[in-house]
Amino acid sequence: MLALSSLFLCAFGAATLLPLQSEALLVALLLDDRQAPWALIAVATLGNVLGSLVNWLLGRSLERFRARRWFPLNAEQLQRAQRHYRRFGCWSLLLSWLPIVGDPLTLVAGVMREPLWRFLLLVGLAKGARYLLLAGLTLGWAG
Repeated sequence: MLALSSLFLCAFGAATLLPLQSEALLVALLLDDRQAPWALIAVATLGNVLGSLVNWLLGRSLERFRARRWFPLNAEQLQRAQRHYRRFGCWSLLLSWLPIVGDPLTLVAGVMREPLWRFLLLVGLAKGARYLLLAGLTLGWAG
């Protein structure tokens, strides 16, 4: 249970703006072979999607937090992200798994008032696919 809890917390934190790497922990746990791969993939995906939900909620409340020192984007970065989001729309959330751009993308989705159901569906698909692919590569499912 400690392994699954650790993976959940790491995946959750990695989806926020914290500098964490859930992929390395997932690979280590997959190679350890004490947990079922489907459980590890599900826990990592759930934690990561819920962490992205925190970003979406922060984005929804952006105006209240924009002036705070800890806020992750300056005005120019936020405007650029909003332009890109308007250009590519909700489908850009399929890139939410990417390092560096994924976390701000989920924040901007909140700013842009992306409906929660669509946000969760697209982010869940993207992040679940990433962990599934990583597990497949780690465990040699392709060959």
